[in-house]
Amino acid sequence: MADHEEQGATAPAVEQVGEEQALTTTSTEVAAPTGKKVVKKIVRKKKRPARVQIDSAEITSEPPPQTGTTFNIWYNKWAGGDREAYQQTKARGRCNIATDSGYTRADNQHGSFFCLHFARGQCPKGQDCDYLHRLPGTYDLFSPNVDCFGREKFSDYRDDMGGVGSFMRQNRTIYVGRIHVTDDIEEIVARHFAEWGSIERIRVLNSRGVGFITYTNEANAQFAREAMAHQSLDHDEVLNVRWATADPNPMAQAREARRVEEQAAEAIRRALPAEFVAEIEGKDPEARKRRKIESSYGLDGYEAPDEVHFARGANAVNPLGRQGHQVEYHAPPMIENGDPSAENAAPPQQEAVAQQTAGIFSGSTLAALNKAKVSVAAKPKAAAASGPLVGYDSDSDEE
Repeated sequence: MADHEEQGATAPAVEQVGEEQALTTTSTEVAAPTGKKVVKKIVRKKKRPARVQIDSAEITSEPPPQTGTTFNIWYNKWAGGDREAYQQTKARGRCNIATDSGYTRADNQHGSFFCLHFARGQCPKGQDCDYLHRLPGTYDLFSPNVDCFGREKFSDYRDDMGGVGSFMRQNRTIYVGRIHVTDDIEEIVARHFAEWGSIERIRVLNSRGVGFITYTNEANAQFAREAMAHQSLDHDEVLNVRWATADPNPMAQAREARRVEEQAAEAIRRALPAEFVAEIEGKDPEARKRRKIESSYGLDGYEAPDEVHFARGANAVNPLGRQGHQVEYHAPPMIENGDPSAENAAPPQQEAVAQQTAGIFSGSTLAALNKAKVSVAAKPKAAAASGPLVGYDSDSDEE
């Protein structure tokens, strides 16, 4: 019995040792190369077609409701109808970028404009539309005389700051009125208007229910103005969206001027080579050291400013700046005694011959004229008159 118990106790030990050996052998084995090439498959998602926002049978051309006594054909509304909120007509539809955007016929044509009805949420054509059904991007650039929808601008804004706008200045700020005042009004305005593009700045006047939204791109501001006109936020208000006037705040004007300078600098960076831009901005350490040595011009501790070192022209201090601007100048050859005119001096006989042959007369003619001494008798001068009537004279021809 004892022997059987010992065997029963040693058998699991052998099995356990065998498992350990098997584990060690499998862990040390090296997998042989299969020789198969790994091919990465890139799956490109197809663009979806633009969705039809409204049925064409539901479109009706009705005049605006009468809210005044005089209809203004220029503003397409009744006079006095923009005064109160209850006189406003709510928009019939609203654009949803997440579900409505897609490709159209305009995607295959360069320089296409955006669909105005798509921005208002009322385009019945969908993918058959001849205009773009998406948000404007950074590289969507248009002429200053038209907006992103292809409508021509005017020289000045309308009295109510509505309409297409003016081409006299770049306006990226829209005014939003009649906002329902709540504690989280800023969050509500930012959430609704951030749908139409990148926002640079938002300013909301809580006490008046008014907001100013500044977009990074002017085309996004144009799109947002049409998309949010007569819309509502989280409440049942009807928004009054129009263009904002120029901000008289000096800080805002300085900020706008700085933004224009940054845009110009960015355009210059894209036009110039990267090495040259890095050298000018001082981002390349090797170029900075080289610039410090080259701009010293042999003077210890001196470094010429940018306007002197990068100057171009015949009078530039930098020799590289004078290349292509040199004035051709041939200096007379110098001789040992320091008289530059001695080598080029002509003999006296040659000078005399040159003087004789110069002119339209020959040398013999000039010699004959020099020998002939013709004296011309000078006309005698009349004696000066004297007497009491010396200064008397008359204008009559009969005398």
